[in-house]
Amino acid sequence: MTLKRISTLSFLLSLISIINFSAFSQKSGDYKITGKIIDDELRVPLEYATISVINVNDPKDLTGGVTNAEGEFSIDVDSGNYNIVVEFISYETKEFNNQTLKGDLNLGTITLGLGAESLDEVVVRAETTQVDVRLDKKIYNIGKDLTTAGGTVSDALNNVPSVTVDIDGAISLRGNGNVKILINGKPSAMAGFGDTNVLNQLPAEAIERVEVITSPSARYDAEGTAGILNIILRQKETLGFNGSLNATIGTPVNAGLTANLNYRTEKFNLFTTTGYRYFKAPGGGFFDTRYFESSQVPYDRIYEDRDIDRINRNFNTNFGMEYFLTKKSSLTGSIFYRWGQDEDVTTNDSDYYQNGSRVINSIRKENEQEDDNSWQFALNYINNFNNKGHKLTADFQVESDKETQLTEINENTPINLTDNPFFNQDEMINQKEDQTEYLLQADYVLPFNEDSQFEAGFRGNWENEVTDYNLFSEDLNTGQFIANDTLSNVFDYDENVMAVYTQYGTKFGNLSFLLGLRLENTQLKGKIDSELTDAELADAFGIPIDTDFDRNYLGLFPTINLIYELAEEENITLGYNRRINRPRGWFINPFPSRSSNNNIFQGNPSLNPAYSNAFDLGYLKRWEKLTLTSSIYYQHETNSFERIERNVAGSNIVRTIPVNLSSNDRTGAELGLLYNPADWLRLNGSFNYFKFKTEGEFDGTSYNAENSSYFARFSSKVSLPLKIDWQTNAFYGGASEGVQGTQEGIFSLDVALSKEILNDNATISINGRDIFNSRKRRSYTLTDTYERDSEFQWRQGQNISLSLIYRFNQQKQRQQKRGEDNEDFDEGGFGG
Repeated sequence: MTLKRISTLSFLLSLISIINFSAFSQKSGDYKITGKIIDDELRVPLEYATISVINVNDPKDLTGGVTNAEGEFSIDVDSGNYNIVVEFISYETKEFNNQTLKGDLNLGTITLGLGAESLDEVVVRAETTQVDVRLDKKIYNIGKDLTTAGGTVSDALNNVPSVTVDIDGAISLRGNGNVKILINGKPSAMAGFGDTNVLNQLPAEAIERVEVITSPSARYDAEGTAGILNIILRQKETLGFNGSLNATIGTPVNAGLTANLNYRTEKFNLFTTTGYRYFKAPGGGFFDTRYFESSQVPYDRIYEDRDIDRINRNFNTNFGMEYFLTKKSSLTGSIFYRWGQDEDVTTNDSDYYQNGSRVINSIRKENEQEDDNSWQFALNYINNFNNKGHKLTADFQVESDKETQLTEINENTPINLTDNPFFNQDEMINQKEDQTEYLLQADYVLPFNEDSQFEAGFRGNWENEVTDYNLFSEDLNTGQFIANDTLSNVFDYDENVMAVYTQYGTKFGNLSFLLGLRLENTQLKGKIDSELTDAELADAFGIPIDTDFDRNYLGLFPTINLIYELAEEENITLGYNRRINRPRGWFINPFPSRSSNNNIFQGNPSLNPAYSNAFDLGYLKRWEKLTLTSSIYYQHETNSFERIERNVAGSNIVRTIPVNLSSNDRTGAELGLLYNPADWLRLNGSFNYFKFKTEGEFDGTSYNAENSSYFARFSSKVSLPLKIDWQTNAFYGGASEGVQGTQEGIFSLDVALSKEILNDNATISINGRDIFNSRKRRSYTLTDTYERDSEFQWRQGQNISLSLIYRFNQQKQRQQKRGEDNEDFDEGGFGG
């Protein structure tokens, strides 16, 4: 039972007691019974504890009261003989029998201990993922997901319905990769400046719940045409010192240690999550490209076998303090720091064919060393003007990330049967990336009554990214390295967003709605410092390149969210929203990757934002042991991004470039089931089907495509004797077809076993991910000049880990002195 439920239940019991006391005794009384009630261990007052005063000679003569915020009470009674009963939910009951009152009675300070019979009720036991539907979101409490024990945030997200994490670490929502990732409701350095691979470095144990926001209200940034994933990290509400330690070891080499610590008093709350992880993640794949005769390239086929060896060392810590200025206001400051030291060795073993015969074998090795230092300072102010939801919040954040990459590339040719020399030119790359981001945000909430609420706010987000890229190529005559002026550059990129919003929500009977409007201005500004002119850059990279641009986009983003309660456990939701997809820096930067001679990715500085209009109709029904969630949705996106592959004329080089196509329509339906047929068995399944249609052309070539796909997941958790749990998670992503080819389906299976030990204070678990080694992306690409089969796997082989989580002082969740505030309207205050 959570603290909030304890608080609510206590209040309701107290309210019932007051009503009963009022019904049976309305007299003022001759004398007073006074006292104070506190927790016997933490020595804090217990608010809403009930005191019953019963006449021994006439039990129907009943009066009583409840304690105030200081744990104090005062009850008026007549003279007589009374039994006095002191109660508080989940605590022991104390009785003072046969008290004869001939004057005022002061019972002094009464201490209550947690009742042994109630201990299990107040232990937080989120055994399985649960879902709660709100006006604009679905909330999934991660629970004890065994398959993520010792895993990362990415592993946990991959078990959330509607969400998929592909083998590259990219996150999709309902098959759409344009997802905005928030941490505790705000952009964060923990999410890696938009690089979701950083989520592979954060422990899954840190997550409390995930909010899947497919129809975001006007409060949220308009970024993310697919929607928003808001990751809420654990924050302990227990008074005193408590926390957990999580140690993991596994194969391929994977070792980590994470500590979640919390110290809470009546005046402040100190918290930290600190962890270190070392792991190896071997990966790789192949590219088999076959060129048509019309392409007129030197080689008619190139087969490239790629192996990647990764070593990652990551340390991250988040430390903060919440200081309670008053009973209604608090100030929270936190500092997050991440250090990373990675080493990636990529080997490309390439065979070149002429007329079906191999004529060249080339081995290209790239050794990349990367140091990463990120930090974030955040300040949050909350002022609850009352307990009815009237409040003001303000946030300030500053983030900085510095990456240094040193890369050595060497290539040799063991086999060359052609008359033409194959130049084995070594390269060295020195790249520095500096990113800085500022956030300023304020939100004001004003309830008019229990069923209506107004909200308004401002948000400014200023982000700068400077990439200093220096390429040195070997002089084949002297062996010395000289600067390559064609590719060396400095790219200075700004993304600045300023917005104001307002929204109003109310409830009429069983219908609740939330209407919002957001005005947002986006500035995309970039400058490329290169030795080449714009014309020379366009010649070198095959697309027009603007080396100095400043574009502004002002737009209105309306949102509508409705929920109709058919019954207490049954509702229908309807949502509409307009969203924007802003191109990230690496999609803008035109200077290509260097891992392969033949397959390169380069950004497009001419990219403009994409816009979408989306509709979502949902239905939820709860039975005693079954929860059903379902929805159908439609999205129309204009100026949508697509990655286009094409080879350089007369060359075997294949470039992948993101471009704006005209439109993308996506229609789909999803179904989710949570079924607990018995105390020892919990089942969780979801299915998502979607159809998409893309229309548009680029450079005179049409890229119209229409296809459908789906993905499904199933999870079962079985509680065995001896406090052993067994969990199985299965996932299958169906085949799909894009504008230039197809992708095969992907299946993966994870299993885990866990056992509670040390009086349930610790859990030991063994976890096997992708036990069939089947999580591979296999695709086929077809263009006017070539066809290609490819396969890629981010992490090769099965991953097995052993994890131990030890918890201390977490078994007793005490009632907070401070009352729980009402939730915001768009946080679900009116139904769901």
